[in-house]
Amino acid sequence: MNKISFRQYALLLSLVLLLPSSLLACTNYLVTKGASADGSTMVSYAADSHIRYGELYWRPAADWPQGSMVTLYDRGTAKPMGEIPQVPHTYQVIGFMNEHQVAIGETTFDGRPELFDSTGVVDYGSLMFLALQRSRTAREAIKVIAELVENYGYGSTGESFSIGDPNEVWIMEIIGKGTRMERNKKSGKMENVQKGAVWVAVRIPDGYISAHANHARITRFPLEDGKSSISSKSFHLLDQPGIEVIYAADVITFAREKGYYSGSDLNFSFSDTYAPLTFDAARFCELRVWAAFNRVNSAMSSYLDYAAGDITKERMPLYIKPDRKLTPRDLMAFKRDYLQETPYDMSKDAGAGPFGSPYRWRPLTWKYNDQEYFNERVTVTQQTGFSFIAQMRNWLPDPIGGIFWFGVDDAGSSVYMPFYCGISKVPECVAEGNGDMLTYSETAAFWVFNRVAHLKYLFYNRVMPDLIRVQTGLEDGFASEIPDVDSKALEIYKESPALAIKHITLYSAKTAENTVNRWRELGEFLLVKFLDGNVKQEKDGKFLRNPYGYPMPPSFPGYPEGWKQSVIRETGDTFRMH
Repeated sequence: MNKISFRQYALLLSLVLLLPSSLLACTNYLVTKGASADGSTMVSYAADSHIRYGELYWRPAADWPQGSMVTLYDRGTAKPMGEIPQVPHTYQVIGFMNEHQVAIGETTFDGRPELFDSTGVVDYGSLMFLALQRSRTAREAIKVIAELVENYGYGSTGESFSIGDPNEVWIMEIIGKGTRMERNKKSGKMENVQKGAVWVAVRIPDGYISAHANHARITRFPLEDGKSSISSKSFHLLDQPGIEVIYAADVITFAREKGYYSGSDLNFSFSDTYAPLTFDAARFCELRVWAAFNRVNSAMSSYLDYAAGDITKERMPLYIKPDRKLTPRDLMAFKRDYLQETPYDMSKDAGAGPFGSPYRWRPLTWKYNDQEYFNERVTVTQQTGFSFIAQMRNWLPDPIGGIFWFGVDDAGSSVYMPFYCGISKVPECVAEGNGDMLTYSETAAFWVFNRVAHLKYLFYNRVMPDLIRVQTGLEDGFASEIPDVDSKALEIYKESPALAIKHITLYSAKTAENTVNRWRELGEFLLVKFLDGNVKQEKDGKFLRNPYGYPMPPSFPGYPEGWKQSVIRETGDTFRMH
C-alpha cells in the first residue's frame, strides 16, 4: 500500500478536526403515500449551518451542446473541485425538487474519517443538484448518484440522503473508500485506485415513515435476489416495482478488505460497520429521530433510553408505522421540536434561563473543572439557513403536483411558504443574490426572519405567543388556499400548460412577498411591545393610549420564581431589602 502524501494527510487531519461541527447539522423526515393524509409522499430537510444563507435556488431546464462541461464546487466552502461532462438535457430545479417532483434532502454522518477521498470531484451537494437535474424518478436519482461517485470520486464524508418522487421514498447511505494513490502504467499519472463509494439504498414501505439526523441508520438488509434486492451490477433491473433494496456490489467485500467486518454476509450492518454507534451519535442524532417518531407512535417510549445515549439498548427501527396519517403541517411541527413534553425538554432546565428558552449557543460541548458536558442538540436550532417540506402528489400534473414548502432561518420562528415546482421564477425576497450571510438586505426574507428571531431569543416565552399566532395564521391560510389554487391551475392546465405555470408562479410569488411583509410588521410590533424589557399594553394588536394620547403604562413581568430562588441560593442576603 502506498503512503499518502503530507498534503493528503494534512487535508484528512483538517477534516477530522472539523467533524464535531459537521456531525450536528440537519434533520430529515420521509413519509410514504400510505402514511400521508392525502396520499402524497414527502421528504424534508433542514440546512443547519452557521454560514448557510437562506435563499431559494432555481435552475431552469436547459439543453447543452455536445462537449459541455459543468464545474463542481464544494458545498461547504465554494471551492472549485473540478469539471465533469454535462448531459444533453437538464431538468428544472427549485430548491431541492425538480420538475418531475423528485426531491432530495441529506444529513451528514461522517463515519470513518479515513474513508474520506481527498481526490474526489463530486461532493454531497453536487450529488444532490446533479441527481435532481438528471433524474425523473427516485430510482433514477440513486443510479445517477452511484455512477457519479464511481466515475469521478466521492469528495465528502458519510451522508444519508432522503430521495422521493410522487410514488415512493428512499433512504440512501453512502461513504467513500479513502485515498490510495498508485501510478497508472499507461498514463504515468498518480491515481486513486480506491475511487468511488460504498452505499445502500432502502425503499421505505408504503404506510411507513422514516427519519435520519446525522447518523447512519441502515443496518442489515437483504442481499441480491433479483426480485426485492439488487446490487449495482444489476441496475438493469432497477425499474422492477418489487425492488426494495439497492446496494453497491462491493459494500461488504470492501469492509472485509479494510478489516471492518469479518462476520457472515447475512449479518452485515452498514451503519455498525461504516459508522459505529457512540454515545454522542445517539444523544445528538438518534434522539432527534426519536423525537419525531415519538410524536406519532406510542410504542417509541421504549426506545428513549437508547436515543438518550445508552447504546447497549436495542436500536430504533429504520422506519415505523405512524398511529395517524401525516400532513405537511405535522412535518413542520417536527421541525420545531425541542423535546417538549419529554424528560429532556430544553425549555425546562437551568440553561433555559428566566424566559424558558429552548436554545443554547455553541459550542455544543463545554468543559468545567476538566470535565466535558454538553447541551442538547434538538431539531429546532438557531443556525438553520433554510428548511423545506417537499410534497409530491401523483394525481396532478408534475408542475402543479409538487409543492416545495420553504422556510428561511430557524424553523421555530419561520413560516413555510408554498412554492409549486413548476414555477418559472422565484420572487425577489427569496432569490439568490438578494443579500448573503455577510450582506444585510432589508428586502431579503432571511434577514427579515432573523430580526424577529433575535427578539425571540431575548424574551422567548414572552414573544412566542404573538409569533405563533401570526405563524399559525399564515400557515393555516396556505393550507386552506392550496386546494383552490390546485383546482384553478388544473383547469387552466388542460387548456394551456404555459398559462397554468404563470398562474402558480404568480400565486407563489404573491404568497412569499405577503408573508415577508407580514413578518416585517410582526417584527416592528414585537420591538415596540417588548422594548426595554417591559410589556406595552395592547388589544388585538393595537397599542393602548390614555384619553390624552399618551401611552398607557407598561407592565413589568419580572422574573419567574425559579430564577428568584437561584439568585437567593447563590447570593444569600446580598440583595435582601433592609
